Amino acid sequence: MRKNRGAIFLYGIGLLMFLVMAARIEARPGQNKVFRVGQLAAGPGQVVSGFLEVPAGQDPATRIPITIINGRKSGKVLAAVAGVHPYEYPPILALYRVKELIKPEELSGTLVLVHIANLPAFQRRTIYYNPYDWKNLNRVFPGDPGGSQSQRIAAVLTSEIVDRVEALIDMHCGDGNEALIPYTYWMLSGDRKLDSITREMALAFGLKHIIIDDTRAQDLKNSKYLGNTAIVRKKPAITTESGYLGRVEEEAIAANVAGVLNVMRYFGMLPGKAELQTDPVWIDRYQVIYSEHDGLFHPRAGMGDYVRAGQIVGIITDYHGKVLAEMRAPFTGILLYIIGTPPCNQGEPLFEVGRVKERP
Repeated sequence: MRKNRGAIFLYGIGLLMFLVMAARIEARPGQNKVFRVGQLAAGPGQVVSGFLEVPAGQDPATRIPITIINGRKSGKVLAAVAGVHPYEYPPILALYRVKELIKPEELSGTLVLVHIANLPAFQRRTIYYNPYDWKNLNRVFPGDPGGSQSQRIAAVLTSEIVDRVEALIDMHCGDGNEALIPYTYWMLSGDRKLDSITREMALAFGLKHIIIDDTRAQDLKNSKYLGNTAIVRKKPAITTESGYLGRVEEEAIAANVAGVLNVMRYFGMLPGKAELQTDPVWIDRYQVIYSEHDGLFHPRAGMGDYVRAGQIVGIITDYHGKVLAEMRAPFTGILLYIIGTPPCNQGEPLFEVGRVKERP
């Protein structure tokens, strides 16, 4: 009996010591934890690449290639997402470079890289639209698990990326038909603290032109855009645009890489101090002009040009060359982008004008 009591006593002491040590390990300051997305798990100091699975529905299943870089030290959880519009190549290529540049031992927190959010459209080389349901992925967030392929992709990105991270960079550029100057959308939420953080994220990304965007819907069920889906969930997010006409150009790729790394420094994820854009051009109003006809678009101005209110920016002709419409600037401002290829379709964008804010 005494032996049994002694064994029980020693077992209790051993169990208590184990629990104390485990608590100390769990509570060790600065230590990171395992981070999970979908079926992927990355422990502290690990880099894990794989796929988020999008189940089949009314159309085929697909998958989303991602990488988790989990730092040894705790810190911010940031997602950088490319390829929502998959003909926008510079952000896609930039994230592969970022993957090679980040060393987990130097990283505080966790970086989630979504390399190509819209893989079916990337494979088919389509602009704007998914080839299976002909939807624009960046108009269907937060998505629908029971919907078409684009809606299911959006639902997976919302649940597995937006809902699991603390901040997000939605990376775009001029699509295969868009001649576009580099700029960032600073999306206003009405929450002063959140807006202050997203403003500094925009400055940290480093692009000179920043659009002050107060037009995005505040509806959780119809947020439409990936970046806005994070914002309505009270998570800091910016949408960036660097690159044009689907071109693979080093300057645009490098700007995207530098932007991601500097936002990471802003959040304290990487060593060094973030350098904020010191002389931004603020755009306080913008308007996209859409085509009312099918036909050919003939530009009369170029990306980055200043145009006057009422100035002809381009003309639309039918398929026999007859002029159908003169497309004019709605107000005086800068051409943020303009279609740089001839096809135009009713309901699709032709150009975007931004008004420069006179005083910051």
